Amino acid sequence: MKTKLFCLIGASAFVLAACATDPQPTSSRTVTPTSTAPQPRPVTSVRSQVTPPLYVAKPGSVEEFSTSAGDRIYFAYNSYTLSAEARATLSKQAAWLNSYPRTRALLAGNCDERGTREYNLALGARRASAVKEYLVNLGVDPSRMTTISYGKERPIDPRSMGEAWSINRNTHTAIVSGASS
Repeated sequence: MKTKLFCLIGASAFVLAACATDPQPTSSRTVTPTSTAPQPRPVTSVRSQVTPPLYVAKPGSVEEFSTSAGDRIYFAYNSYTLSAEARATLSKQAAWLNSYPRTRALLAGNCDERGTREYNLALGARRASAVKEYLVNLGVDPSRMTTISYGKERPIDPRSMGEAWSINRNTHTAIVSGASS
């Protein structure tokens, strides 16, 4: 019984050792294939292949504005002060708007649901005006921009909670004319 087990272990070790080593060529001469059968193509990794983007927005289009510059900035509660992140987005918007001088934009100020209708309309107007003033300081012609306040009337997120409120406190920059289609 022990002899059979010993032989089985020895045979297994021999097979594993034979599989683990690379065969060494026994001759230094090269062999050329005589068959005309097609050779298999080497397998390439999916990661090594570059795939083109599925969709690229047309230059000067509303889609390009939204994806390259961003079309919305956000505000803190009860504030119309521009954050560093908002100023960075507005800088991109100004660069895009200055690249396409025939475009016109609507700057729509929005608020969360808290507060009276009148208060939120006034706060939304101050938010839209702050955005317009910043864009004008970056060289955008003020005659190309119109401001409006929707107050709390057009929420992005209808839920009544903190996460929704922070999303709804924004100014949306909408390209209304002059963009390529």
